[in-house]
Amino acid sequence: MSIRRSSGLVGTLALALALTGCGPSPEDGADASGADETRVFAADNGDVTIPADPQRVVATGYAVPALIEADAPLVGISSWQRGEPMMSKEDLATYKELPKVAGEQAAETNYEAVAEADPDLIVIGVPAPVLGDIDVERLESIAPVVAIGPTVPSAWRELSRKQADAAGALKRFDAQQAAYEEKAAGLAEKYAEVLPGLKLGHVGAYGEVAKGTFQREFSGSWGTNIAEDLGATYYGEVKEPGPGSRAVSEYPSIEELPASLGEADAITYSVEADGSVPEPVRYVMDSPLWRNLPAVQAGRTFPIRYTEAATYGQAMQTLDAIDESFAPLLAR
Repeated sequence: MSIRRSSGLVGTLALALALTGCGPSPEDGADASGADETRVFAADNGDVTIPADPQRVVATGYAVPALIEADAPLVGISSWQRGEPMMSKEDLATYKELPKVAGEQAAETNYEAVAEADPDLIVIGVPAPVLGDIDVERLESIAPVVAIGPTVPSAWRELSRKQADAAGALKRFDAQQAAYEEKAAGLAEKYAEVLPGLKLGHVGAYGEVAKGTFQREFSGSWGTNIAEDLGATYYGEVKEPGPGSRAVSEYPSIEELPASLGEADAITYSVEADGSVPEPVRYVMDSPLWRNLPAVQAGRTFPIRYTEAATYGQAMQTLDAIDESFAPLLAR
């Protein structure tokens, strides 16, 4: 049976334009009732003919939290432990109840379990390079497959909407987007006189202590993109951009800390959901070079929880965390 929950949000936001290639396109042969209607959907794996109104959806990777929040008709999901701390109690209960048809890694897909779930649509939310770890043809023999994976971190907004669109679950998605945008706009107004004028830097949680490096995140990265919705400005750019998150973050040696963050008026840094400081960030903060940074000496360092939010529901928690952390700016 599909596991569905009643929506806890009231009202929806009707968007004027659908994403390119994602609008309904009834195929020949659809019966008069519309029960067999299909449409062509633009995905990472090409244009795929999918049900216009899916009834049994399997989701993996980043599509898991997005489609749970959107109240999609899920019948199986992959494990997504990294997102559990950011799930609401309701979403976490749904996540735990749903059958797991894949592990944390794409290569841990259980094709027999997927087939037993009897989906009419499979939404794969992994990065394009990781698709090679999945036997897509085998999945396509079970149900239509749309791959909609992450690119740069800030693209979670568009990608989660595409995932919800494919699963026929835009109603609740749009309501959550509207709630997020309203809250972000209110906080942007709240900090309008103190935040936009600051040059910010961000220390992420993925530096490698054993190699003596730290993670510097720039505009559009995990630790910065939601704060930017409040008017925060993160200066600088990656010296040698790479694919995905490496287009918006880099990993200098700890000796480069003054050169990397010396111009910052304020510094934000990633912490765990419980507020504890992860080891790669603690490594930076324990350095004498950190203590000598102008922003640190001025007392303008701000921890941010839930920096890996990749859905509007999760990002609402990030907004609250940023508001709590930035509050001292209003007292200056």
